[in-house]
Amino acid sequence: MKRFLKLIGIMVILFTSAVLYAQDEQPMIRQPAPLFELRGIDGKTYSLDQLKGKYIVIHFAATWCPFCNAEAPFLEELYRNYRNKNVLVFMVDVKEDKNLVVKSQERFHFSFPVLLDEGGEISAKYAPEAVQPALARDEVPIASNLIIDKEGKIRFYSLLNTVSFDAKLTKLKEKLDELLNTVN
Repeated sequence: MKRFLKLIGIMVILFTSAVLYAQDEQPMIRQPAPLFELRGIDGKTYSLDQLKGKYIVIHFAATWCPFCNAEAPFLEELYRNYRNKNVLVFMVDVKEDKNLVVKSQERFHFSFPVLLDEGGEISAKYAPEAVQPALARDEVPIASNLIIDKEGKIRFYSLLNTVSFDAKLTKLKEKLDELLNTVN
């Protein structure tokens, strides 16, 4: 019985370590960001291709996600602090009704665009391979934050990691400051 419990304990530790390692790694770094064209709750259409030349912060979200809601005020703060530095911020809501998303936007007073990924196709394109395989591909990026550089390449990608969750977006801001201070 002790051997069995020890074996189970080792398996749990290995599994947990593998999951945490997979979530700590920043996937897709320096790869071209998958292109998208999405409609915002403001009725405008936003295309990643049209935004080249700017730094873009994308947060994949769902109104039911407590991690997304914890980050919401800090995303607004980030937008206000960086909007005059050639940085755009977008929230991409995944597979939810527009009316529900509008209520969430009103609750948090977002002044940046909130986009609708109604079918989850764009979210699925941003789902790294072999990460959180138990989730549907369009659910993997929920609560993730990305920075896309002026050339359209991913420079920062934080997947949700409940162990080192960074609601204040400290690491994202550090990377954004580093990119902004780098002379191209």
